[in-house]
Amino acid sequence: MIIVKSTDLVEIVTATGADVDVHASWVDLTGTTAAPGRTNTQITTATTTTVVGSPAGGTDRNVRHLMVRNVDTISQTVTIQHDDGSTTVKLWAGTFLACAGVEYDFYKFQTLSAGGIPSSVYAGGPVDIQSSTTGGNTTGWTKPTAFTPKFVTVVCYGGGGGGGGGGSLASGGIHTGGAGGGGGARAERTYAAADLGSTEPWSVANGGTSGSGGIAAGGAGGSGGAGGNTTFSSGVNLLTAFGGGGGAPGQNSSAANAGGAGGGLSAAGGTGTASAATGGGPGAPATPNGGCGANSLATAGNPVCAEYGGGAGGGSTNAPAHGVGGGSMFGGCGGGHGGGQTAGAAVAPTAGGGPQVTGGGGGAAGTNGNPPTAGTGGTNGNQFRGGKGGGGGGCRSFAVAGDGAAGGAGGVCGGGGGGGGTSNVSGVGGAGGVGGAGAIFVISW
Repeated sequence: MIIVKSTDLVEIVTATGADVDVHASWVDLTGTTAAPGRTNTQITTATTTTVVGSPAGGTDRNVRHLMVRNVDTISQTVTIQHDDGSTTVKLWAGTFLACAGVEYDFYKFQTLSAGGIPSSVYAGGPVDIQSSTTGGNTTGWTKPTAFTPKFVTVVCYGGGGGGGGGGSLASGGIHTGGAGGGGGARAERTYAAADLGSTEPWSVANGGTSGSGGIAAGGAGGSGGAGGNTTFSSGVNLLTAFGGGGGAPGQNSSAANAGGAGGGLSAAGGTGTASAATGGGPGAPATPNGGCGANSLATAGNPVCAEYGGGAGGGSTNAPAHGVGGGSMFGGCGGGHGGGQTAGAAVAPTAGGGPQVTGGGGGAAGTNGNPPTAGTGGTNGNQFRGGKGGGGGGCRSFAVAGDGAAGGAGGVCGGGGGGGGTSNVSGVGGAGGVGGAGAIFVISW
């Protein structure tokens, strides 16, 4: 705690004219009487400013909270000090980037990023985390100046592929739901901080677009869009996490379709067609260890589990019979397959993939029926694990007119979207789920 007596002051010394906002709150103790107080101060010059004044004689002012934030567009160097009238003691000092600050919470001083996120502290010193999970974000990274980092770890996820749209057929017969989108890869690298500039660019991937549902009475669905790539830095320091492929569209005939393949560390996953798509390298995508993305399948089998590459979306035979979304232990997982119909019955959609070897475990599949239900979106990931795949959408009951249901969206951090379910007669096939956006996490220490 910070105690202020009748001759004491808490002051802030600003080194430049960058604007600084200060909020201070306290409790005055006079005998057994407690009285709260607070003040707001705006500093616009290089000067020494009193932010907590002296209480009356016989009163102890107990400072409970102090917030100091640089509200300008340029850096500001700040010193917080306690002056007892004869001796001035430095309590905290540092340099803030634009909109960054420091907070005293009665126990300690804690630096805050421009977004208000506290910097963690470990035994070796402070830690700064800058991140984005918004597709299309190009804010970039700024090297911390409140301390001198030694190392910087970057984690990137490519975008998940979108699920394929479900097919439509004018009368009863074989027509297929859309296949699931592939998951984006997870890429990680630790740099010596000295090898990076004061700022470095980043670009966060968008998830793949939704495959459109088949037009009423006989249209095939649309392919899901491929997920984008997430990048950090450039040149020899460039780090890229590649996106997953889009799921194949549902057909109005007895044709197999494959899910999108998983993205890797050196290439994006392929978009599904009537045959299996190839996972992004490096390595062997049929047995995707390390950063290799998983191959997809045009069968009812479960795609093989990836490690750091993306999992593959669920595919289908020409019967149809459906496979679940493929898993990835650390990358984005594949979306499930949409519900379809044989010549005499509806075939259930499948779940999206999660971080497990057997596939499935992601967003739940919708249900077939009249009406059918949509697949559930995959859970978002974080800096340790990728997003789960969305579940496949249900199809309209056999030979009953109406629309198919949509696939679930892939979870943020590269989850693949689920495929859409089929429709009948005048209905429109269900749209595929959009792929989950990529993400970036930059940890400096």
